[in-house]
Amino acid sequence: MDRVRLPLLNDIYQERGFWKVRCWEDANDEPEFGGEQWREELCIGPALGPDRLTKKEAQRLAWESFLSRLRRDEMAGQNETAAQSKTAVQRETAAQSEMTIRRFVETAFVPEHVLVKRLAGRIYYQAILKHVLPPEEVDRIFRVTRNNSKAKLNAIPDWPYLGDLRIQDCGPEHVERLISTAYARGYSAQTVMHIRNVVSAIFSHAKKVQHYQRDNPAKAAVLPERPHRNPHLLTLTQAKQVLRAMRYPEKEMTLIAMLTSMNVAEICGLQWKYVNLTGSCSNMTGEPIPPITIAVRKRWYRGELDSVRRASARNLPIPELLLPMLIKLSGRGRWTGPDDFVLVSRVGTPINAVNIAARRLRTIGNELQMPWLTWHVFRRGRFALEAELSEQFYIQLASVFHSESPQGVQTHEM
Repeated sequence: MDRVRLPLLNDIYQERGFWKVRCWEDANDEPEFGGEQWREELCIGPALGPDRLTKKEAQRLAWESFLSRLRRDEMAGQNETAAQSKTAVQRETAAQSEMTIRRFVETAFVPEHVLVKRLAGRIYYQAILKHVLPPEEVDRIFRVTRNNSKAKLNAIPDWPYLGDLRIQDCGPEHVERLISTAYARGYSAQTVMHIRNVVSAIFSHAKKVQHYQRDNPAKAAVLPERPHRNPHLLTLTQAKQVLRAMRYPEKEMTLIAMLTSMNVAEICGLQWKYVNLTGSCSNMTGEPIPPITIAVRKRWYRGELDSVRRASARNLPIPELLLPMLIKLSGRGRWTGPDDFVLVSRVGTPINAVNIAARRLRTIGNELQMPWLTWHVFRRGRFALEAELSEQFYIQLASVFHSESPQGVQTHEM
């Protein structure tokens, strides 16, 4: 039965000349309301006129006439529930022994572990779970309609999905079969590692909520050896070619990526209030930012601006090569307020790094016979070139970026 939660005495309020009170009640069959909803409001008595009640009188009358009765009803329901608790526990134990991995993911893992993550974490689990359960099942669990979903991954015949397996029956051999199949299909070592990590997270949560008592099968699973592929690294000549082919905003994004430790989400989420181009401390955000410094506090990811993790929050001195570019951008005609973004589209919105990569990086990479060109390549290339060239790296980069260019630094996105 529904459980009534009585209000505090000071929850009594006035509305249209009357004292009223409302109570919360659980609504287990109404998940769209988050499991709770308001009961119908109760009218206590007049708050205006010659017969008006004081708030204290209304509180006393509310308790004597309404709330004490609700309390008695609730206690009776609790007693009835207590009488059934032993049977319920026995049924739950039996249900747990028969629970499949699909059912556990849907009823416990996703709502209790995944949905409390930030957006990036939720997207990550939703994507990788499609290699553990059939993609259609994952879309249903996350309430994604196939018509509106951009991800068109379909179930693969003969793929060893774990969904129908009882959670108590799963062992390392099942995880190893899943991993081996992924390798055989040409999945990268990184993707296979993600699959194993997500399976491991499922069973770690199952142990936490006492649905699984044995050792985590994913941790015991052995990954087959795969030949290591060296990541693509930009040479100095390639870096010069790429920068000469670029324009706003990818040129500015590339320079920031190669001269700082910022990733592309942090670059796109950088606002002017976190950039101090002056010679004295700035306090625009409520915390002091040292002179000539970028404070990394926000990131723009999947259309949302959120805070970086505490461990990722840092102050970065602005490199000498980067300073003229930021000064020039700060002098444009608009989009220079504290909450505006350093790199903006024509309408002042943050740059969409995915669109820029698809429309500009891919084109430039194909033209220069570098189809592997991505934002990550620039960050990796920075460390390799800096280690190889030392100070010459910055000199060579400056000669390219500040050379005469027909595009220059603009204030709009392609």
